Amino acid sequence: MFKGFRSFLLRGNVVDLAVGIVIGAAFTAVVTGFVTAFLTPLVGVAMGAVGDFTKESFEVAGVAFPYGGFLNAVISFVLVAAVIYFGVVLPIGKVHARFEAPKAAEPAKTDCPQCLSRIPAAASRCAFCTAELAVQPGFPVQAMQRG
Repeated sequence: MFKGFRSFLLRGNVVDLAVGIVIGAAFTAVVTGFVTAFLTPLVGVAMGAVGDFTKESFEVAGVAFPYGGFLNAVISFVLVAAVIYFGVVLPIGKVHARFEAPKAAEPAKTDCPQCLSRIPAAASRCAFCTAELAVQPGFPVQAMQRG
């Protein structure tokens, strides 16, 4: 009974997920602290406020609409998303692109004169209708004599 549960818990993907959640929570605290300490006050300076909009509201027919909390949440979300994108996603994407193997060039293709299917330009027969194709100029004869 416990053996199956233990093997489930020790599977690689469960452990990786747990580590990811813990690291994500710690990283969220760091990003939120950075946004709260540096970026939100900069937005407040740019807008001529102190960076805290929680007390902002308006009234309609005697009913108060406290939009400030929502405005703070939207600004915080946009700033956190920008920090995550420009500080994590973009650099990691560049690192992945640098170490990724270059993609092989796709061979030149042409249309079969019989069935109009796309086939490699060096083909001597159409893979779709099996029609024999004329020798294409610029391609070696050896490539054309495949059987």
